[in-house]
Amino acid sequence: MRAQAITCAFTGHRPEKLPWGDNEQDPRCQALQERIADAVDQAYLAGFRHFVCGMARGCDTWFAQAVLSLKERWHDVTLEAAIPCADQAHRWRALDRERYEAMLAQCDQRTVLYDHYVPGCMQQRNRYMVDHCDLLLAVHDGVSGGTQSTLTYAFSRRVNVVILPLVVEKADASCYNTPQTDDKENTEL
Repeated sequence: MRAQAITCAFTGHRPEKLPWGDNEQDPRCQALQERIADAVDQAYLAGFRHFVCGMARGCDTWFAQAVLSLKERWHDVTLEAAIPCADQAHRWRALDRERYEAMLAQCDQRTVLYDHYVPGCMQQRNRYMVDHCDLLLAVHDGVSGGTQSTLTYAFSRRVNVVILPLVVEKADASCYNTPQTDDKENTEL
């Protein structure tokens, strides 16, 4: 057990599971990126200095970008890339690979679990992150998959978890219960 809670890891969905897919210009995507950045800032303010990211496309990318932005403001922030296999980005589109390589170049530490893809390496990466963190930030909408498995494992390990909503719907004013007053009461005030 650690003497201090300083390490924060992240799990979240890839574009294939997001309502907007790869469209990062979608307002819902931009709002999620802001929520992730806010959560990273809050983790820093709570004392977390080391951040671990699985470096997948989608939510992981936005988490890494938020941490890199934090690093520009605070010298004591470190980012660790938890890489399931050395060829993780091998089959990605060129633009995604370039972004991945640029982020990796800015990481303070790289932990590569396997030389090449093997079945189960993504799950092993997720378990590595949970086993080495004190706080897990997650973007999850209840859909089964890697994020759900990571959350289940984190709960079993009693890691503190903060789940960020995938989409925040604006509240409809008509759904609020407002107290009704009669005209007599209003005129007396």
